[in-house]
Amino acid sequence: MALITVIGASGRQGMAQVRQALAAGYDVRAISRQPEPFAGAKIDGVERVEVRPMDLYDPSSYRAALEGSDYIFYTHPLQARADRAVLVGDVGKAAAELGVKRVVWNTSSWIPDKPGDAHTYAGNTAGINALWRSGAPGTVFGSVLFMDNLLTNWARPFIVNEGRYVYPHNPELEANWISLDDVAKFMLASLERPDMEGAWLNIGGPKRMRGKEVAQVLSDTLGKPIKYDPCTPQEFGDYLVRAAGDDMPEEMREPFAAGIAAFYEYNNTAPTKPFAVDMDHVYERFPELEGKLEEMAEWAPKQDWGESNFRPAFG
Repeated sequence: MALITVIGASGRQGMAQVRQALAAGYDVRAISRQPEPFAGAKIDGVERVEVRPMDLYDPSSYRAALEGSDYIFYTHPLQARADRAVLVGDVGKAAAELGVKRVVWNTSSWIPDKPGDAHTYAGNTAGINALWRSGAPGTVFGSVLFMDNLLTNWARPFIVNEGRYVYPHNPELEANWISLDDVAKFMLASLERPDMEGAWLNIGGPKRMRGKEVAQVLSDTLGKPIKYDPCTPQEFGDYLVRAAGDDMPEEMREPFAAGIAAFYEYNNTAPTKPFAVDMDHVYERFPELEGKLEEMAEWAPKQDWGESNFRPAFG
């Protein structure tokens, strides 16, 4: 079977990509500086995964890590120390030299139709251009907001312990929450699609939801009242920094929190509505996935909301 190499395999998004690639029958290589990147996570078939190290900030380390790959899945690190366009461009150049059939980049955020949007959105446009110019065949997905965020150690304790769903969305903001496993399904579905080479697409889950609707799903799942208690973007930035703990260098903490705050201030008022996805258009491009993506009400009861679940802070 073809080999998919997953860069950033030890993060939440990378783990979902590994899990779905194994389930689809692919051979999988995990790129991680950790010798056991899945410690604590339940992944069927994990014994079949090859692990190789790579320094994302040192392109000279790429060849040994990526050679032999048929496909590369790339997700930009949340705490990256370099620009999106630089990193995905470097990955693309290495892939082109190695004859990789396709690089699939999950941007983890919305992709604008035209230049001018702030924050990671502008970085996504620049990154797409860098990937196209690298010479590697590429596909890019703009996945807008993850259901799995609710399981992290910065969201779950409020929900489970305090009966509060805390997020920085204004109460009327609508979002197409998508599970990380469904993001991986889009990435896999694109591999044998010639029309997706040199193409990008924003993707989300099947249902557009407001904060109170998310809280209702959580109430039904946990069997107790959960209320939507929106926090400010500034508070949210502080929550993320505290959740990262010692994994985040001291010099990054203040600018990271400020960046998250500015990002959500923008999202709450942006006329482009970067958390809302035109799913009719998505299903036109991927009719094979219509009816197969999970709504939050289907996803939430399948999750482990207990204390013992393996939950990285980020990734």
